[in-house]
Amino acid sequence: MIHHLKITQDILTYVRDISLRETNTLKALRNETLKMPECNMQILPEQGQFMALLVRLMQAKKALEIGVFTGYSSLCVAQALPDNGELIACDNNADWVNIGRKYWQQAGVEHKISTMIGSAKDSLQQLIDEKLEGSFDIAFIDADKENYDTYYEFALKLVRKGGLILLDNMLWSGAVVNSSITDTETESLRALNKNISTDERIDLSLLPFADGLTLALKR
Repeated sequence: MIHHLKITQDILTYVRDISLRETNTLKALRNETLKMPECNMQILPEQGQFMALLVRLMQAKKALEIGVFTGYSSLCVAQALPDNGELIACDNNADWVNIGRKYWQQAGVEHKISTMIGSAKDSLQQLIDEKLEGSFDIAFIDADKENYDTYYEFALKLVRKGGLILLDNMLWSGAVVNSSITDTETESLRALNKNISTDERIDLSLLPFADGLTLALKR
């Protein structure tokens, strides 16, 4: 018999109560962000913990983040990296990034994080120009959805063979399966999901977790 679990608020609360190991610094950053009008852009804490686990499983030393917001995911990843690890974090909003920066400092991981403020396309091209192709162990994409396909192609160049690309919001609150929803963001995600499904350059898993998290392992 196949059982499909519906994630209710009670179950989500139980999962967090029984498994979430959120530090005080992470919790403080999450709570500050929850006061912002854009708070829905923040990843869920259990997702951050999962990403940190992947970083540790891979023994990653070099990570890339495309879309920082207030830096919760950055903090999760940086804490999981070794002391000589590096996270290059790209975002176009310095004010949002600076909210996270004070918490990175509190956690003692700011030295692991290098920020690139401006157009993500320009920042990623700069990394290519600096001959950093194939040098990253893991990349996380959580930025403007219209350009996800471009960020994915950059990430494929920048991660090493056996490196992992994570793409957030790939189910987009269920909008991707609703044919009546045809806005640019949703259509972009639908198209990318379809393209990734047949991409022979990667091994793939799309998890119905948080807002849909795609794991693409570069072959």
